[in-house]
Amino acid sequence: MRRLGDVMDIVALKRQGLSERQIAMRLGMSRKTVHKYLEDPEAIERGRRPVERESKLDPYEGNLRAWLKEDPEYKATWIYDHLRPLGYTGGYDLVKLKVHELKEESQRIAYMRFETEPGCQAQVDFGEFQVAREDGTVGKYYLFSMILGYSRKIYGELIERCDLPTFLDCHIRAFTTFGGVPGEILYDRMRNVYIGRVAGKSKFNATVQGFAVHYGFKPRVAPAYAAWVKGKVERPFSFIREGFWRGYGFTCLETANRDLTEWLTMKDERVHGTTREVVRVRFERELPFLKPTPLRPFDTSYRVYRKVHKDCTVRFEGNSFVVPHTLVGKAVVLRVKDKSMRVFTDNRLVVTYTIPDGRGHLVQEKRFYEALRKDMAMNARKYHHARPAKGRAKLTKSPERPLYDMDVQIRPLSIYDHAVGASI
Repeated sequence: MRRLGDVMDIVALKRQGLSERQIAMRLGMSRKTVHKYLEDPEAIERGRRPVERESKLDPYEGNLRAWLKEDPEYKATWIYDHLRPLGYTGGYDLVKLKVHELKEESQRIAYMRFETEPGCQAQVDFGEFQVAREDGTVGKYYLFSMILGYSRKIYGELIERCDLPTFLDCHIRAFTTFGGVPGEILYDRMRNVYIGRVAGKSKFNATVQGFAVHYGFKPRVAPAYAAWVKGKVERPFSFIREGFWRGYGFTCLETANRDLTEWLTMKDERVHGTTREVVRVRFERELPFLKPTPLRPFDTSYRVYRKVHKDCTVRFEGNSFVVPHTLVGKAVVLRVKDKSMRVFTDNRLVVTYTIPDGRGHLVQEKRFYEALRKDMAMNARKYHHARPAKGRAKLTKSPERPLYDMDVQIRPLSIYDHAVGASI
């Protein structure tokens, strides 16, 4: 097969006025070859047409496909052993190459590029980062990342734990940084976000649903084992890990987040490899399509439901907290965040406590027990002052009824005296 350089030489010599015979003699090739490439110089790029030859394995290709469809893990040796009784007379290498070709064909996956409209979608995910401390131990931090699908602008924040209040607080700070809220947010199947499918629909955590309603976006979940669906937020993790984190001198979480924010702001001036536009310029076009954030932020604290005991307390994490005695027997809501606990009933704030370290503490405000002591009706119910004791008879007399109810006639004493004189 001739090379492209040979064809270029043939064409150049022809332009110099040489005949086909002279060109063939100078280049050491046949006149037919010279004539062929002078007539069609592009034939060198097409190359030779492959010659289709019948293979000894062709009659058994249907068997191979059926076996591999039944179980893709079948080995070429197993297939070769089962082809021999069917009359196959070829070699094992031919079977091995064909099995490899069919397996590659069945495992080949094609993806469709997915782009979103401005302000339509953001993607959220977590990544784990480790820090080597001076004492030799290894600390663990988590990177919360939210990326806008259209502009590829990234918000990133390192956090110490992945609980739900921290997760939602990161959302709020991301919305503040972006200056608005996207129409929908795509999540992975996180346990604190996604519960499962109920009646054919995705079921999210109740707090996450309330948060989404408050900020006006729709939560969505990516399919299982489909990382490519969230490719926009998956790639920035390696982008941040390799560009910012590798070689970074970690001192404290606050400094690291400040440096990360500055680094991401600087990277907004880069030309994105997919969109071929500057991230900042593309974000300026997306910003008007983001929804405004509400004036009142969402309360991201935990909701814990408890029943008030007879001693006017609710239990939480091994400690007892005193509430008004009028709530005994009722259910209250504890809103817990960090070391603060607020007690609500009927959407009314009752009291706020600081959660102590350790267990077994009684945390109270004296005014609650003082109010109990002053509640006379409650004390009457407790000590039975408002009703007679059981088992005691009432000592009463009726003025119209004799003390003894007997059928006796009462006579005057003079009658008895007269009776005695007559007998004498």
